[in-house]
Amino acid sequence: MAPDQYQYLAAGAADAVVGPVLCGLAVVILAAFVCGRVAERLGQPAVMGEIVAGLALGPTVLGLLPGNPTEALFPAGIRPYLSVLAQVGLALFMFGVGSRVDPSHLRGAGRQVAAISLSSMVLPFGLGAGLGVAIHPWIDGLHAVPHGRLGFILFMGTAMSITAFPVLARIITDRGLHKHRTGAMALACAALQDILAWCVLAVVIVVVSSGDPWVLARMLLWSAAFVVGLGWVVRPGLRRLFDGTRDWSSSPAFIHAVLLTGLLLSAWATNAIGLHAVFGAFAFGMVMPREEIDAVAPQVPERIEQTSLLLLPVFFTVTGLSVNFSGLGSHGVIMVAAVIVVACVGKFAGAAGAALLTGANRRDAAVLGVLMNTRGLTELIILNVGLQLGVLDARSFTAMVIMALVTTLMAGPLLQRLYPAGVEAPALQPTVRVR
Repeated sequence: MAPDQYQYLAAGAADAVVGPVLCGLAVVILAAFVCGRVAERLGQPAVMGEIVAGLALGPTVLGLLPGNPTEALFPAGIRPYLSVLAQVGLALFMFGVGSRVDPSHLRGAGRQVAAISLSSMVLPFGLGAGLGVAIHPWIDGLHAVPHGRLGFILFMGTAMSITAFPVLARIITDRGLHKHRTGAMALACAALQDILAWCVLAVVIVVVSSGDPWVLARMLLWSAAFVVGLGWVVRPGLRRLFDGTRDWSSSPAFIHAVLLTGLLLSAWATNAIGLHAVFGAFAFGMVMPREEIDAVAPQVPERIEQTSLLLLPVFFTVTGLSVNFSGLGSHGVIMVAAVIVVACVGKFAGAAGAALLTGANRRDAAVLGVLMNTRGLTELIILNVGLQLGVLDARSFTAMVIMALVTTLMAGPLLQRLYPAGVEAPALQPTVRVR
């Protein structure tokens, strides 16, 4: 076949998926909007409704209807395209989260943040790994993966130790806790935990994929070089670029283009290193010179984040397409109950216990325990990695998704009991900088 014929067939195949992708996106966005508004009326952040909408569009709910509407709306041919859109949405959203994080906003509380972060990660990791030892005989397909049993045990520990930084940020912002010391501390702890958890996940990936320690060493070296480059080259360069001394450099369109280019290249870099693309986008958001941008074009970061809100529901739907509650069986139901109990006990005891030992009062310690138990979006990202690696089968993946949903839905009602309407949380100290 001639090259031009190949090109014609490729173009025809691409054109054939445009219509189904557009139709699928329309359904996803409408379902996410409706469920998000319902969630807000129930006192939950809108993102939880969007997650539920994504799960409902999969085989668990929509797929049970006559004619299997899930397959009709999201045929196999368009799912890779939806996955790409989902990854772009995650990168844009994590850039927005990173742009609001200031590492210096809890001066003087570094030891407390480190203690709470490590305790609320180590205890859940140990409990999760122990649970992995107990239930690994129920997991299908581990024999087909190098070091599958060890990989599953390590992965369970990692998944249990996750706190969903993006969802936590939404919950804290929606409830106004970002202006209070407890909320700021929870964000700092979650940020540190996410970094540590992704590092641990990198070890799990190496163990499952090859077991070669040199692969991990190269990944760590490239990661360190990436971080140093962002801090010592990119951040100063952006500051000089956006200092407002040149007319073109203060143009919102120019700043928008530079930030989008930077976050996408950073996401590509961490993906190439072997970490997830969202790490690069988050790190680029952290080094973004917010003061200079606020002075000339404060609306640009918000525009980028608003774009991400259009694409995040696609990620939830892609996840929902791999979840099937009807396939759990008796072992699956036991698995769901076990992972929920282990997840809640490990996170709450680890965070609240460390907070009490470092000087927090009982209510603030309980608030930290509740907040650190939210998993949501980050957990879903981790679980998708586990499914792709083959260390999770469909049943364990579904059980862990249910756990992520339950632990995050718990946060709103529990916070309402701890800080009822009209009760103010302790404000941040004047020396604390909040961006």
